[in-house]
Amino acid sequence: MTPDETTHPGSLAAASREALSAAGALAQADARHVERAVQLRMAEAVAQAIENRTALVAEAGTGVGKTFAYLVPTLLSGARALVSTATKSLQDQLFLRDIPRLRDALQLPVSVALLKGRGSYLCLHRMKQARQSATLPDRWAVRTLAKVEQWSQGTKSGDLAEMDGLDERSSVIPLVTSTRENCLGSECADFKQCHVVRARREAMAADVVVVNHHLFFADMALRDTGVAELLPSVEVAVFDEAHQLPEAGVQFLGTTLGSAQALDFSRDLLGLGLQLARGLAKWQELAAAVEKAARELRLAAAGPLRDLRGMLKLRWDERAAREDFLAALADLGRAADAAGEALDTVSELSPEFLKLAERAGTLATLAGRFAAEAATGQVRWIDVSPHQVRLVESPLDIRDALAEQMGAGHKAWIFTSATLGEDDKLAWFTEQAGLEGARTLRVGSPFDYAAHARLYVPAGMPKPNEAGHPAAVATLAARFARVLGGRSFVLTTTLRALQAIAEKLRAEFEAEGVGIRVLQQGEAPKRALMQQFLAEPRSVLVGSQSFWEGIDVPGDALQCVLIDKLPFPPPNDPLVEARVKRLEAQGRNAFADYFIAEAAVSLKQGAGRLIRSETDRGLLVVCDPRMAGMNYGRRLREALPPMTRVANEAEATAWLETLAAERAEA
Repeated sequence: MTPDETTHPGSLAAASREALSAAGALAQADARHVERAVQLRMAEAVAQAIENRTALVAEAGTGVGKTFAYLVPTLLSGARALVSTATKSLQDQLFLRDIPRLRDALQLPVSVALLKGRGSYLCLHRMKQARQSATLPDRWAVRTLAKVEQWSQGTKSGDLAEMDGLDERSSVIPLVTSTRENCLGSECADFKQCHVVRARREAMAADVVVVNHHLFFADMALRDTGVAELLPSVEVAVFDEAHQLPEAGVQFLGTTLGSAQALDFSRDLLGLGLQLARGLAKWQELAAAVEKAARELRLAAAGPLRDLRGMLKLRWDERAAREDFLAALADLGRAADAAGEALDTVSELSPEFLKLAERAGTLATLAGRFAAEAATGQVRWIDVSPHQVRLVESPLDIRDALAEQMGAGHKAWIFTSATLGEDDKLAWFTEQAGLEGARTLRVGSPFDYAAHARLYVPAGMPKPNEAGHPAAVATLAARFARVLGGRSFVLTTTLRALQAIAEKLRAEFEAEGVGIRVLQQGEAPKRALMQQFLAEPRSVLVGSQSFWEGIDVPGDALQCVLIDKLPFPPPNDPLVEARVKRLEAQGRNAFADYFIAEAAVSLKQGAGRLIRSETDRGLLVVCDPRMAGMNYGRRLREALPPMTRVANEAEATAWLETLAAERAEA
């Protein structure tokens, strides 16, 4: 698959336009394909970046068809390509559906590989170990392990996503997958059948490799995901859903020490010690010391973890000076050192013990690092979830990391998303990524928002910080949902508001005997909630952060989206505080340059759930009076698609009644 050496500049753009045109290869392969001027414009810009080996940052509104706009020129170029996207599900969509469809339509002999992180693949050695160690937490885990073992006999890829009914939160997954710390590499008895090794080998041989952002950045930090070997050989690197790159980078480029990491080590230390070297060291005492220190660290860092949902970020300086916190870190370091010394005495018995000794050393080093001052230019915080705490030290953005990668080789870099900023320079993204010098392109949605969508900002709402605000949002949502017969989303900025709004909605519907179901984030996995909503549109789904993007409900199943308040970053978030201090030190206005810019991008993401096709119609409600009353409200309104604004609730209700009547007639 080599490009024609005689091609002249611009020929790739011409070939891409032709393929995407009304009479082109895609239209011939699929009668539903429609030529879109905005898609052609983006494809041409991508083709130019590929030909010139330059960087392009492209924002493409809903309905542009950006996936094909970057894939067509990438495939036609004959260049070796890496395509990175935000989530594993989007990875699967590209690998299983989009690229094969284009490959067939364009009749190109392109080989494609899918590469995920270690935690996505079954580890045959760890699976056997889990069966032998008898440390499964409950009978559900025993059943799940049996299902994994049965599935393992037929799978070729070892990708756990193939397994039906395997909950991604299952306690068995860490037991049957490997980590960088516990992988035995070529010393492993199952190395020849290793699914991770096979996936990496296939990636190295493929023309196009599909990865995700987490994997890309984890590799930069660890050099352990297979991307390290892959990237130098790639001529085109494409990042879809690029708005998630900055946060993915900050998360994976940082250094972390987690209580779960220590508990996993403790469990493996005890299991392997008793299994392979019983009586040669006090394995139970050593493991218990590590476990105790991990639990003390969790308690000192976060206090009792009762009724916690989701993730909390705690300020580092509120904990770091406390004696119990420092004592827990010191205890963990000592317990890890003691375990390491014992493991050294039995290291010749099995390569397992060498790996455990390395993990013990890592734990001790991390405990010492977090007991000392943070490195210059880094920010620290504590992530608290229902089951663990993680101490994090991270850079403030991905500028330096991305610059290092982009400077390492002459290739094309394409960054694209539906939301990358609110201005033509796409400054929200380009500043964080260090791409101020890149070419930027904005292509708007081809949808007729003015005719098909209405924007309503209620004037009489309580202020977002007032106690009655969640109830007022729920009451308004209930009124609109009754008109539509459900078919609504309520997107909240906090988990606390989510709970209050969902409870009030249920009470409203029950009191009036209205048969509208309330689906609440957290009560079932995200995918299950979406399946329920689609199966029974007579529902209101109340969701927080994970429902603001990546949700696609075309048609009349969703016709009203309510946003509880403007999605400003939380000012007490440690990462937000550090970024604000940096901007102020540069003499900039943090509110204008950071808070409003962040809110504009998030608002666009949330609003993007409403109109997903040319025929969709609906109402967007922003239940925050600041959107209408503050001088920055205009800037936020202009960041949204050009929806027609309605003046009051009567006009909003009339619009919904029109939609309901049209649906009844159809």
